[in-house]
Amino acid sequence: MKALLLTLAAALVPVLCAAQAVQTGTLELRWGDPVPGSSEASRFEARITDADGHRKSIDTQQALRASRDLFSLYGRTIGVTLLPGPQVGDTLAPESIVDATPSAAAARAPRVAGPQPWVTLLCKFADIAVEPHDTGYFTQMLSNDTGRLDRYWREVSYDKVDIVGSEVYGWFTLPFPRVHYVPHNSDGTDGSADLDALWDDCTHAADASVDFTPFAGINTMYNGNLDCCAWGGGRYATLDGVNRLWYSTWEPPWGYANEAPLAHEMGHGFGLPHANNSDGDGSPYDNPWDVMSDAWDNAGDDATFGAQPKHINIWSRDHLGWIDPQRKLTVSADGLLSGIVLDRASLAGSTNTQMIEVILPATEPDSHYYVIEARKRVPGFESHLAGDAVIIHEVKLGRGEPAWSVDATVPPADVANDPGSMFVVGESWIEPNGAFTVTVTAQTPEGFLLDVQRGSDVIFAYGFD
Repeated sequence: MKALLLTLAAALVPVLCAAQAVQTGTLELRWGDPVPGSSEASRFEARITDADGHRKSIDTQQALRASRDLFSLYGRTIGVTLLPGPQVGDTLAPESIVDATPSAAAARAPRVAGPQPWVTLLCKFADIAVEPHDTGYFTQMLSNDTGRLDRYWREVSYDKVDIVGSEVYGWFTLPFPRVHYVPHNSDGTDGSADLDALWDDCTHAADASVDFTPFAGINTMYNGNLDCCAWGGGRYATLDGVNRLWYSTWEPPWGYANEAPLAHEMGHGFGLPHANNSDGDGSPYDNPWDVMSDAWDNAGDDATFGAQPKHINIWSRDHLGWIDPQRKLTVSADGLLSGIVLDRASLAGSTNTQMIEVILPATEPDSHYYVIEARKRVPGFESHLAGDAVIIHEVKLGRGEPAWSVDATVPPADVANDPGSMFVVGESWIEPNGAFTVTVTAQTPEGFLLDVQRGSDVIFAYGFD
């Protein structure tokens, strides 16, 4: 493996920067999500980890600029060259980040597909005795029962993913008290949690009881708060002889008292970034149409498992490889596409379009485009949406939340629950630079009819045989 990485690095040097060495390793990403009502901001971290488990942090803003699509590289082998000059501190400032995954076939495969079982480890701090829930609670939460998380991931992925085989173990006692993992600041408040130590000690405490080899992900549940946040992402490590990136979550009690935030962190584990709306305030939690943004609003409420997850946006589904090519319509030429049948994104077995991707003129980079989906209130996870509507997202792959829902209101509303973000029959939306227009012409039993006019006034009909 080391020889292969050295060969890859040698091959990449002339391409990236002949005068600089290329660092290779696996890209880890993880996100921290504060408790609702907190003044804390969300957190986002990136690291490169070599085959021996040595980690280096990467400046996330520079990483987003240095790669066309940072999130597509999650869990892959990457090659990194650094900006010229001395690096400041312990965080790398990349000039270029490229995919160095050895297998071209792996690079083309869906990012998440098939069985994805998670092992849930219940770990308690040495100085906190409480056990908030028994193993049966978590076993049911991850089951295929109505409203539970196996059912959720099957539904969101159109049965391309399940978490069958998930298991729960614990409670295990960590070797140290909470303050060892969450040290105090000078003013006595909690500092940043040592997520690496928590994950290492929790998996080590469980190792005698757990064979990790069948699992894709590891939920670590704690009996006390961590720092600001619940966390999700990936961790590259060796467990039971398996050396790879493990989908991972770090959950405080408020995170697993509700199902929606756990689905949110598991989504980060699968590599999903946050979604957002277009108000530009810096908060990624303003889009209640998407569990990867606002997990709490427009959510059902279960007597046992609290807030329920609604679905994810259509860009996120496509990012993970869940949209079949025949369900995706790409508009890249000028003209009018009339009478497009757009089924709701949640409809399993649809025979119509469920995702429209509108490519912008060549003056815009190919990392900037729009996607269009339909959402409808139907029984289950989507039952508490704000309404039945067409939702449009602007996508820019170089920002921390690539997909932002657009809003016809000026200025955009703080939260995308307003009529301006919901396009219904008789309404049109014009792209700010006039590149295309979307008009909702009718409602169907499972979605809407749309016209999309891009550029010139060439008219032709669109439909299915």
